[in-house]
Amino acid sequence: MAFNKIWYTLALGLLLPFSYAHTDFFTSIGHMTDLINTEKDLVVSLKDYIKAEESKLEQIKKWAEKLDQLTDTATKDPEGFLGHPVNAFKLMKRLNTEWGELESLVLKDMSDGFISNMTIQRQFFPNDEDQTGAAKALLRLQDTYNLDTDTLSRGNLPGVKHKSFLTAEDCFELGKIAYTEADYYHTELWMEQALKQLDEGEVSSADKVYILDYLSYAVYQQGDLSKAMMLTRRLLELDPEHQRANGNMKYFEYIMAKEKDANKSSTDSEDQLEKETEVKKKDYLPERRKYEMLCRGEGLKMTPQRQKRLFCRYYDGNRNPRYILGPVKQEDEWDKPRIVRFLDIISDEEIETVKELAKPRLSRATVHDPETGKLTTAHYRVSKSAWLSGYESPVVSRINTRIQDLTGLDVSTAEELQVANYGVGGQYEPHFDFGRKDEPDAFKELGTGNRIATWLFYMSDVSAGGATVFPEVGASVWPKKGTAVFWYNLFPSGEGDYSTRHAACPVLVGNKWVSNKWLHERGQEFRRPCTLSELE
Repeated sequence: MAFNKIWYTLALGLLLPFSYAHTDFFTSIGHMTDLINTEKDLVVSLKDYIKAEESKLEQIKKWAEKLDQLTDTATKDPEGFLGHPVNAFKLMKRLNTEWGELESLVLKDMSDGFISNMTIQRQFFPNDEDQTGAAKALLRLQDTYNLDTDTLSRGNLPGVKHKSFLTAEDCFELGKIAYTEADYYHTELWMEQALKQLDEGEVSSADKVYILDYLSYAVYQQGDLSKAMMLTRRLLELDPEHQRANGNMKYFEYIMAKEKDANKSSTDSEDQLEKETEVKKKDYLPERRKYEMLCRGEGLKMTPQRQKRLFCRYYDGNRNPRYILGPVKQEDEWDKPRIVRFLDIISDEEIETVKELAKPRLSRATVHDPETGKLTTAHYRVSKSAWLSGYESPVVSRINTRIQDLTGLDVSTAEELQVANYGVGGQYEPHFDFGRKDEPDAFKELGTGNRIATWLFYMSDVSAGGATVFPEVGASVWPKKGTAVFWYNLFPSGEGDYSTRHAACPVLVGNKWVSNKWLHERGQEFRRPCTLSELE
């Protein structure tokens, strides 16, 4: 705005002499002296303009130098850099918000080359949805892995290659995004973190008044009236005339008085009921909590007696000719459901080929809608995927043959190889791979029956997080590059095995690539015969 005013003054000064053109300045020294004053004003305006431009260019230069250093680091190891969720969030924020602010700053004064390039590139920038999604991912990681807000803000995460931190402004932005989602719990956490960093002396454009305004309301929404009043008082110390804060304080005082009266009339029986309800809440362990505990490596553990029944072995695919002389390494991950892992089952070269084939086609992952039976995007699956056919590449064909040889199942009726890459905080919440009885049309369009089994390749190591967990039984399977896990989704009778309900935990640090093959019932009639017992 300041630059516009300067330019307006400059432009007005330039136009001023022409407004006097019809008066014939040269015929009067008196009129000419007015032009001297006009020129003096123009010189002053021009100096102010130059000073402002130099100041602006100095800001842009510092910004460019900072980004030059950052992008040099990032481009050397893009996946490793973006494996840190804070780096991923800040990339979304820079490209969606900060580059736009820079564009506004230089728009009228930069060369056409920059503007045209910016215009072309801008259509490929992340948008508000991307920035919000990255912010939500940070909040999801915070909850799943019990991360302290200060720890996450300082970037002290396990296995990071490129340490990064959140500024007070970044924390404020996270708090605002949580606020727009009516997530007052995370609003409080991140507004408090922003306030803490400002109190510690961090220089920032974030304003304590704004932060306290959001924070006090978020605290009030969670029922902590005393703290909300304390925060509002602090806000009023900074800005005594703040209209909303003054109104809120009067309202809080009114509510506080009403609560005191209500508390006087409360009975012992109500207190007892509240205690009993609290005990019930503690005894109840919902799936979400079990899922998050398993993601952290906590939760149910297999007994020593059961562990003794797990083995590792060389496996020849039930005397498959291709593996008799060169059997593969196999180990048991879990007993019921039986989950086995194949080691060194896909090479680095094969992995790179599959990734290169998939990258141009990666799109938001889809799931089956149980009501329509059609594929749709879902907020509980944060990843992108692509499908590869065997005829496209000898590598994909060879992988399909390998799966058939080692499982003994016919892959001609299987789905194509699905390749998935998880984004910042990427996850897939608990789900079944097979179609349940209440969704009989789940795979009707394929005409190959239900998904009898799942084969899952791990095509990257993950520094932290990213496990495949089975909340019903307490199993956790951790990613290890070059390995694959396999399990049956259906009993030999064709009934679904509900203990195979599983989830992909959020990726805390790193980059997770997987590919999977879903094998179907059709074609397995003689390879895995049906049994008479429903759950055999």
